[in-house]
Amino acid sequence: METVTKMAWNPSTEQECEIKLPAGSIVEKALLELDYPAGGLHKRKIAEALAERFSLTDEQKNAKLGGTNGPRAFNFHVGKVTGTLIKLGKMVKTKSGRRDINREQVSEEIRVPEQGSRDSRNTLEKSIEGNYQKIRKKLAEDLLQQIKENTPAFFEKLVIDLLVKMGYGGSPEDAQAVGRSGDGGIDGIINEDRLGLDVIYVQAKRWEGNVGEPPVRDFVGALQGKRARKGIFITTSEFSNRAREYISAIDSRDSKVILIDGQQLAQRMIDHNVGVSTAKTYEIKRVDSDYFAENAE
Repeated sequence: METVTKMAWNPSTEQECEIKLPAGSIVEKALLELDYPAGGLHKRKIAEALAERFSLTDEQKNAKLGGTNGPRAFNFHVGKVTGTLIKLGKMVKTKSGRRDINREQVSEEIRVPEQGSRDSRNTLEKSIEGNYQKIRKKLAEDLLQQIKENTPAFFEKLVIDLLVKMGYGGSPEDAQAVGRSGDGGIDGIINEDRLGLDVIYVQAKRWEGNVGEPPVRDFVGALQGKRARKGIFITTSEFSNRAREYISAIDSRDSKVILIDGQQLAQRMIDHNVGVSTAKTYEIKRVDSDYFAENAE
């Protein structure tokens, strides 16, 4: 651990001495990782928590600046770092005089654990994963907004593009050739496989409110009228519980209907690169222990 050396007064020996304290950068990371309760912590409690975290000796904890009446060197050191973080907006001083993390700012940053910590890599990877999921969630929201701002015809084409990317229907040309029937509550027909051994009927609806049981029941009726066994109902909104219960009740080996709501649609678009492009790519690598293992023979 990186340290700084301070000249201080040792109350036990009543003599001036040198003490080593954690460097400011180390204290800063610890302050940002500390578990703050609602309303924050008193500065003395913060110093005590960090002293325990750094396993400071009694000499390091009790040494004072400027003689017997001076402030404790470690508390003063922590206070200076805290003041810097407050100026940077990463911490705040509450009305009651306590200190707290600026949750709005720091929650968006990746908190890097202390170097050498046993779980430092796992903690860092979890932070990266958490931020990745936030980006993915925001991207899904943006996709749904773009879909809703386009025409119903565009949405139906998007659905066909997605199903082709997922492996149905062969080429985009083949899918469009069987394309849209516009008949009996069915918006599109797509081959289940490249050989066209079976077909899937598609209903694609841009809805704002929940899709209830009646539209789903009408779609199932249209499938039965076509003697079709498989269908997909896709919407930009959500399905009501009654709609999902109805599909569960009629689902069987001979008849299969899949409901895909807005969130599932957006996630599948991201997974299959429909309507999105890659902005940046990061590779997370680990040490290859096999490479460094000496040959036992």
